[in-house]
Amino acid sequence: MLKDPTLSLVIILTAVALVVGLVLPDWARFLVTVALGKGLVVLGLLVLWRAGLVSFGQALFFASGAYAVGLVSRYLDMTDMFALLVLGGAAGALMAFICGFLLARYREIFFAMLSLALSMILYGVLVKSETLGSTDGIGLPTATVIGFELGTGFELALYAIAVVLSAACATAVQVYLKSLRGRLAEALRDNEVRVEYLGMSARSIVHVKLTISGALAGFGGALIALAVGHIDPEMAYWTTSGGFVFITILSGPGSVVAPFLGGLIFETIRSFSMSYVPEFWQIILGGALLLAIFFLPNGIWSLFTRKTVKEAQHATHS
Repeated sequence: MLKDPTLSLVIILTAVALVVGLVLPDWARFLVTVALGKGLVVLGLLVLWRAGLVSFGQALFFASGAYAVGLVSRYLDMTDMFALLVLGGAAGALMAFICGFLLARYREIFFAMLSLALSMILYGVLVKSETLGSTDGIGLPTATVIGFELGTGFELALYAIAVVLSAACATAVQVYLKSLRGRLAEALRDNEVRVEYLGMSARSIVHVKLTISGALAGFGGALIALAVGHIDPEMAYWTTSGGFVFITILSGPGSVVAPFLGGLIFETIRSFSMSYVPEFWQIILGGALLLAIFFLPNGIWSLFTRKTVKEAQHATHS
């Protein structure tokens, strides 16, 4: 079996990101960390998208991971970064697994709108509950690594952990996509009946994909909660889910690396436009999405695959 070039690319990019992180200023490391957190959420959306499923409620699992970190660190005094990240991923996966018993029954617009409705229910609960911080949210204490205070090195440590976590998740998803259940995504999207004839349960496959997607969103929520140091109900709001769908369209489904590239581009445009032209940042983001749809309908990653296809065709004709 030929070596998967995607895994080699992930390793190379991880090494480069870790080295570059040593010389980046704090603001740039923070921006990349947040972008990686959003990339994790979009990686989960990629798993669903390949099966023809679009979730408008991914903020449900994102907020579950973030609030799990916030509540445990606040009420149980847990501050270890590794434990909190694992907890966030587990919370997102559990929420997705529970909701999956309902969501896995539906497809197309019904799946999208039902996921949105569930997310808004969580938003309403968070806003109304004083125990969960209500509209003010919850502030997080400074995290530690295996019990050691990080002090001024917190941003660098979190950045390094974010890079490694993103690489590990991208690798795991790539392995899953190459597995039998992962390869059935296209068949599930095109014709569920044929999948059933193969002896596989379409509903079960969707449920697994939802749980994976929820775990990745939970990791992303936990990571961003640690980076920002604060959580609030907006993390479960529909605009948050819309942002993730925006990045998914911008990235394209071509590679497990694409969500992180899309997240970095999105966060860079958003941050700089909010800093320099705060009155027009939404117009700028919308314009970027329109340009991507018009000129790169398969996402930014298609720029790289296009080049590869052309090189292959040239080699064949030669």
